[in-house]
Parts: sequence; structure tokens; C-alpha cells
Amino acid sequence: MLMPKDPNATVIMLGTGTGIAPFRSFLWKMFFEKHEDYKFNGLAWLFLGVPTSSSLLYKEEFEKMKEKAPENFRLDFAVSREQVNDKGEKMYIQTRMAQYAEELWELLKKDNTFVYMCGLKGMEKGIDDIMVSLAAKE
Repeated sequence: MLMPKDPNATVIMLGTGTGIAPFRSFLWKMFFEKHEDYKFNGLAWLFLGVPTSSSLLYKEEFEKMKEKAPENFRLDFAVSREQVNDKGEKMYIQTRMAQYAEELWELLKKDNTFVYMCGLKGMEKGIDDIMVSLAAKE
């Protein structure tokens, strides 16, 4: 999994559990490491899904990134056994994404938006469903 070379890209990351590992690496490069040939100026948006809040790996680290770069980093958690949406449905990644449907669709239409997904195979259908519903609006 490689990051886009464009430092102005929009990078949407969808991860569950240990699927956070490659995204943590991306985010470190974007916000903590110093590189002579790279300075991230785009938008990084992480959706992280876990069953319980005690399973939120690197939460404090990600919150520091958000404090450091509030214009460039968005962070949303989906905690399936503890959170529900307005309809009372469990909060999975696709449920959380649905709360930002219009905004996500506008980002997805941009040429320099990249979407990465890593984690449980079971999340594929839910993510596919939300993407299809976003595209169907146009």
C-alpha cells in the first residue's frame, strides 16, 4: 500500500482493528516526520472501526495529530458495541460514513482523492453499499 505522491491529495482511510497499521504509517509521514521533499497539505480523513472503545488503538496519538493539523486531519471512530446512529443501528464504519454522505461524495469526485481500506474482510459489503448509494445520487 503506497501513499499518493501528491502532497495536496485527499486521502480517505477506512480501517478496522489492526487494519490501522498502514494508515498509522501514512499519518506519521503526513504529520510527524520531517521530509525535505514532502510536506502534506491535503486532507487525511481516517474512519476507524472497532467493537469497543478499549480497542481504539493509538487514539491519543491520532488526537494529537488532529490538534496539530485541524485543517488537514479528520478523525471519526465507529464503535459498534457502544455507539448507535439516529435510527438505533450499530455504528459500523459505513454507518459513520453515511453521516457525512454528501461531503464524502464531493471529495470522491475530485481527481486527487484516494480511498484506502484495510482490516476485516466483512466490512467490504457495507463499504461497497455506502459507495454505491453515494454514486447513485448523481
